[in-house]
Amino acid sequence: MQNMTAEPPARSRAPWWFSLAGQLLEPWVRIRRDPAEPATLLKAGAPVCYVIERDGFSDALILERACREAGLPPPMQPLAGTRRRRSVFALARRDGWLLGRSRQRAPYDTLGQLVRLLEDHPSRDVQVVPVSIYVGRAPSRDTGWFRVLFSENWVMVGRFRRLLALLLNGRDTVVHFSAPVSLREVLDEAGPVQPERFARKIARVLRTHFRRIRAAVIGPDLSHRRTVVDSVLNAEPVRAAIAATAAKERIPYAKAWRRAHALVMEIAADYSHPVVRSASFLLSNFWNKLYDGIAMHHFDKARAVAPGHEVVYVPCHRSHADYLLLSYQLHMSGVVVPHIAAGVNLNLPVIGPILRRGGAFFLRRSFKGNALYSVVFNEYVAQLIDRGVPMEYFIEGGRSRTGRLLAPRAGMLAMTVRAFLRAPRRPVLFQPVYIGYEKLMEGKSYIGELSGKPKEKESLLGLLKGLKVLRQRYGHVALNFGEPIELTPLLDAASGEWRAATGDPDAKPEWLGRVVDQLAERIQININRAADVNPINLLALALLATPKHAMAESDLLAQLELMRALISELPYSDRVTLTPMDPPAIVAYGEQMGWIRRVRHPLGDVLVADDEPAVLLSYFRNNVLHLTATAAWVACCFLNNRRMARASVLRLGRIIYPFIQAELFLPWDSDGFVAQMQGTIDFFVRRGLLEASADGRVLERGPGQDDAAFQLKTIARSLIQAFERYYITIAALAKNGPHTITAGELENACALTAQRLSLLNEQSAPEFFDKALFRGFIQKLREQKIVWTDEAGKLDYDRALEDMVRDARVILARDVRHSILKITGVDGDMDAAAPARPVTHVPEDSGSDDLHRRHVAAEHHTHTHEPAVSVDGDEDVDKGG
Repeated sequence: MQNMTAEPPARSRAPWWFSLAGQLLEPWVRIRRDPAEPATLLKAGAPVCYVIERDGFSDALILERACREAGLPPPMQPLAGTRRRRSVFALARRDGWLLGRSRQRAPYDTLGQLVRLLEDHPSRDVQVVPVSIYVGRAPSRDTGWFRVLFSENWVMVGRFRRLLALLLNGRDTVVHFSAPVSLREVLDEAGPVQPERFARKIARVLRTHFRRIRAAVIGPDLSHRRTVVDSVLNAEPVRAAIAATAAKERIPYAKAWRRAHALVMEIAADYSHPVVRSASFLLSNFWNKLYDGIAMHHFDKARAVAPGHEVVYVPCHRSHADYLLLSYQLHMSGVVVPHIAAGVNLNLPVIGPILRRGGAFFLRRSFKGNALYSVVFNEYVAQLIDRGVPMEYFIEGGRSRTGRLLAPRAGMLAMTVRAFLRAPRRPVLFQPVYIGYEKLMEGKSYIGELSGKPKEKESLLGLLKGLKVLRQRYGHVALNFGEPIELTPLLDAASGEWRAATGDPDAKPEWLGRVVDQLAERIQININRAADVNPINLLALALLATPKHAMAESDLLAQLELMRALISELPYSDRVTLTPMDPPAIVAYGEQMGWIRRVRHPLGDVLVADDEPAVLLSYFRNNVLHLTATAAWVACCFLNNRRMARASVLRLGRIIYPFIQAELFLPWDSDGFVAQMQGTIDFFVRRGLLEASADGRVLERGPGQDDAAFQLKTIARSLIQAFERYYITIAALAKNGPHTITAGELENACALTAQRLSLLNEQSAPEFFDKALFRGFIQKLREQKIVWTDEAGKLDYDRALEDMVRDARVILARDVRHSILKITGVDGDMDAAAPARPVTHVPEDSGSDDLHRRHVAAEHHTHTHEPAVSVDGDEDVDKGG
C-alpha cells in the first residue's frame, strides 16, 4: 500500500465512455466555481477525497470538469492508499435507472473504510472536500421562463428531470468547494471510537453542512405553505388564544379555530422558487428601464458573516422599490431571497399573490383590539426564525417622506427577540442596509403629503396609473451593507441570566424593552454609517444652502470640492462610499438628470435649482445630512460671530449634541463628538476657512464677502433649520407657560408656527414643519429632564430652558429669532428675559486682555463697531444668485 503522505499520483485517465460523455455535455454546461481558485483551500501532501450531496452521473461529469479547470486532483482517479477506484463518493444515492428511490447508506462504507485505514496507519491523513453542485441557480436575462421549472430545489429529482435541467440551465451551473476536513484531526479529537459509529457521525455532519449551504444558496426548505400554517395553528400559544377567544365570545372552538386559520392564511407567505426566478427575469428589464445601474458595496463582508446565523435584513425605507431592489440583488448575488414583512395595504388583487409567492408576508398596521391576531402573527414570526428563514423588515414603520431616518418602531424587533429567546437554536444577526437613490418615483407625492395633502391609498388602479414612471430615468442606486449586529452580545450585556427566560413564549423580562430600544438605535446608526454619497447629495448640500438655490459656477465647483475633501479626510465610517466624480462631472451630471439649470452670463455662468427641483432636492440633502453634521455645527458657531474660543465651540457642542444625535442617529458619545469637532476645526484651519490664534485656543473667520467665509456659511446652513425648529419649540413652550399645554398640543403648535414661518420666508423644505421632528425634539427634552409632564398631563420645564434660549443667540440671527417670537406671540424679548451671563469665556492664560474683553463682548451680543467681533448684523454679503 502506497504512502498516503506522498505527492498525489499523476492524473489518471477516466474511462473512454466517461470522457466521451463529458465531451458531449461540455457545450451545454458552463461552470462557475466558488471560490474561483479552490486549490488554495487544500493542504499539500494529503490525498483528496471529494464528497457530493447526491449521486449522479451528471454530477460526476461536472465535478471532473470543475477539478480539471481548477487544477485540482481528479475525482475519477483511485483514492491513494485505499482500494477505492474513485476519489469521490455521494451521501445519497438512487436505486434503479429511471424511477429509483434515494437511500443514504452508501457513505458509511467509504467513511468507515477510511477511518479503519487511518487507525491502522497513524501517520496518514485524508482531506475530505465537500462539493455542492447547483444546476440553474442564476439564469441570465435571456433565459426563458420555462427553464425556471427545472431550476435547483430541495427535491432529489430523477435522472430524466436532471437531464432536462442540464439542457435548459446547464450554462448557469455553480460548483461550490467547501474547506477540506482533515479526517486525521477529527479522529484525533474524537479519541478511540468504533469506525462505523464514527462514520455515521461524520455523515450526519456532512448532511448538515450541505443543508446549510443549500439553504444559503437557494433558500430554506419551505416545501409547502400548509406545513408552516399547521405548525402555527398547533403551537400552544395559538391554541390557548383560540380557546380564550371561543370562551370570551361564546362561540364554538371550531369557529374560533377557523378564524385563526383565516388570519394565518392572510399573513403567511407562499414562497415559490419558480415565481422568484421568473420575477428576476422581469425585474432585470424593469431595472434597466428605470435605472442606469445598481451598485452593492460591502456585500462580501455581509455574506462572510451570514453562515450559521438567522439573518434579518433591516434596510432604511425610502421607496416601494426597496422591497424589490434588495431581494433582486440578493438573488442575483447567489443569496436566498428573504421573507419580507409587508403592509397589508400591498395585498392587492393580482399583485398580492405575486408578492406572497416572492416571499412577502403581510401584517396589519395595528394589532390593537385583536388579541388572536397578535398571537397568530407572533407565532408565525417565531416559526420562520425557528426554521432558519431569513427575513427582511423596515423598522421605520413606513417610507421616509423627508429623506431622514425615521424614529424606529420596534414591534417587529421585539417579536424577533422574543422568538429567539423562546428557542435560541441559531444566533440572530441583524444586517442594516442603506439604500441611496438619485431620483425617487414617489418624490412629488412625498412633498404633497408633507404639505398637508392626504396620503393616497394603494390600489390596483393607482398602480396602473403609476406605470408612467417607466418613461423616466432615475439614475443610479446604491445598496450599502452596514456593520451587522449580533443579538446574543446585546442580551449578554443586558442580563447574564437571559437564557433562563428561554422556553416560555409569554416571558417578558424587565430588561427586554431596553434591549429592543438599544437594538433599534444601533440599527439606525449602522444604516447611517453605511451611507452612499452620490452627486445629487452633494449638489443638494451646496445649492440648498443659498437663499435662491443658485451659485456661480466657480463657487459651486469650489464648494463641491470642499465637501468631497471633508467627507474623505474626516471619514464618518469605513463603510461610507463617495462618488468618484470630480466637481465638473458632478455639475454636468446634475444638469443631465434635470436637477439643476445653467443660466448663461457674460461674467460667469450660474447654476440654479428651480422651485420644484429644489423642494425635491431637500430629500437627497437629508439622506447625508448626518455626514456633515459636525462640520455644520462648527460652522454655525461662526454664522453670526467672527471670533469664538475653541473651548466655547466644544462646550456648546456638548450641550446641543443629544438633540442632534437623536434627530440624525449619530454614532458617537459626547466625548466622541468633541473629538470629531476637534478634527473638524483642524480641517477648517488647514483649508483656510478659520484662523487659529492664542496657540489654537481662539478661532476667527474672515469677513462675509470672503470666499472662505462664504464656504463656511454654506456648510452651516445645512443644519440651521434644525436649530430654528428647536427655538420654535422653546418659544411656543414659553408662550404658553408651565402647566398649560400637553406634548401633543405643543407639537401641533410648533408645526403650525414652522409652516407659517416657511410661507413668510419662502423656505423650500417641507420637512421643516414635519411633526415627527418636533415630536422627537420634545421627547429628547423630556429624556434630558428639561421638560416633564405633571399629574394633569401638562408640560412643565426647568430653568435650563432659559440657558437654551441664551445659547440660541450664538447661533440664530436676531431677525430670525424675532420672526419666530412674533409668530408664536411671545410677549417681550426672550433674549432680554434671560439673565445676562457669558455663555462662554476665553481662558485667562489666552493672552491679551483686550482679546478677552472683545470676545466676551461678542458672546454678550454687545454691538461694536469693530468688524472683527461683529454679531447679529455682520457686514457679510451673501454670495450667490
